[in-house]
Amino acid sequence: MEIRNITTFMRVAELNSFSKAAEQLGYSQSAVTVQIRQLEQELNTRLFERIGKHIRLTEDGSQFVVRALDILNAVDAAKTISHEQESPTGTLRIGTAESLLISVLPPIIMEFRKKCPHVEISIQTGKIGELFDMVKQNDVDLLFFLDKKTNFPEWVKAFEHLEPIVFVSSSKHPLTKYRNIPLETIFEEPFLLTERGISYRYDLEQMAAAANVEIHPFLETGNTEVITKMLLQNAGISFLPEYVVRDYLKEDRLAVLDAACPKLQMWSQLVYHRNKWVTPQMKLFIELMEK
Repeated sequence: MEIRNITTFMRVAELNSFSKAAEQLGYSQSAVTVQIRQLEQELNTRLFERIGKHIRLTEDGSQFVVRALDILNAVDAAKTISHEQESPTGTLRIGTAESLLISVLPPIIMEFRKKCPHVEISIQTGKIGELFDMVKQNDVDLLFFLDKKTNFPEWVKAFEHLEPIVFVSSSKHPLTKYRNIPLETIFEEPFLLTERGISYRYDLEQMAAAANVEIHPFLETGNTEVITKMLLQNAGISFLPEYVVRDYLKEDRLAVLDAACPKLQMWSQLVYHRNKWVTPQMKLFIELMEK
């Protein structure tokens, strides 16, 4: 039983596609078909059901995924025996939101760079739906996103952290002097908002609807750094994850408004596909996130 065939099987299982697996592995589609057929002959079973252009794992195929992961992990462990003092090589592909990339990941990436100078890091940003597709299509190794606590059977959650979402303004804004500010009052102010489709933006719109008011932002952008710079100029109010503005809150340049509403909380979450072969660089990045 060739390791190459097992690796190909795992990639096909991740992508549910012979053609996409062939493209990512650098093989022809016919070569992938031959490798899967060889593996099925060795195991004396069908691993995939082929219905037209669509495929899916058979019951035996789903069971073999677990065994295949064990095999690949054992091979990976064996390779490290003679290289215990060497750092990992290869690539690490991360999908994330722009706000997390700007505000949370830089110190993690710097520490990772010190420990793995020979690993190339590739980061893709996008909206939550786009990020989920990246995991499903194996376009990224790890997904770091912000949302309500989310659990999918096909994902492994490696890390999660509670993240408050707050109304924030310049510390010079008049509303900072008040407590228990009605939402109607806050929504009368000029707003700088993230794009539609962002998880906490949706919750803000729900709060506004419950208060029977409309939000009329004068600026909408997915770049939280731009919003923060505008807030520092006392240009209005925004609704952001606390981690985005934490440093400015400590410096007393920005302030959290005391709104008369339940505190909204999201979770930053790091996940990977359950069929994913966890590489040494993935393991190290997960360890750094946990710290």
